[in-house]
Amino acid sequence: MIGRIAGRLDYRGADHVLIDVRGVGYIVHVSDRTMAGLPGPGGAVALYTDLQVREDLLQLYGFPTLVEKEWHRLLTSVQGVGAKASTAILGTLGADGVSRAIALGDWAAVKAAPGIGPKLAQRVVLELKDKAPAVMAMGGGLPAAMGEAPAEVLEDNPALLPAAPAVQSSASAQADALSALGNLGYGPGEAAGAVAEAAGAAPGADTPALIRAALKLLAPKG
Repeated sequence: MIGRIAGRLDYRGADHVLIDVRGVGYIVHVSDRTMAGLPGPGGAVALYTDLQVREDLLQLYGFPTLVEKEWHRLLTSVQGVGAKASTAILGTLGADGVSRAIALGDWAAVKAAPGIGPKLAQRVVLELKDKAPAVMAMGGGLPAAMGEAPAEVLEDNPALLPAAPAVQSSASAQADALSALGNLGYGPGEAAGAVAEAAGAAPGADTPALIRAALKLLAPKG
């Protein structure tokens, strides 16, 4: 299994890139969102990957973070969601958006992805809602594949500089807030829903702000 690709980007296609790894070129399919964060040809790039195996085809799909790769794995476990549909969902919402939509049961957000109908969107939310807290909790300490130029690439091309932006801290903040709410005795599902709603209302909020907002949402009404 190929789990990560690090090398020089040689070519950008409509839905895929060609990455040169010490003379071997790998075609990696990516979402529009991931494509937008990649450098131009000649730039250093690294992606976590998932290998899709079919009787007549082998295809690599690339992701900027392990959280996004995990969501891809879970999305493709849902009947009717193949690799292309998963890529469309992640390309539309991003890993944080998928976490938020599924934690909140917001199937309409999933339906916004190209090619995803209402029945399939509802199935995705229904089957994966219980898994959202665990994936959201992953965001606290995982590195990004594109956080810096791969050392092996820089050894061969010292003029290359990392072109991909640093990963936003929102996933880490949400993971920390989720952990804090769990320590306060809230269940994974209700904590994930509150954190997701708080993060949606205040994108970029830090951990303390997310905790305060989530606690207000979890407070008894009336």
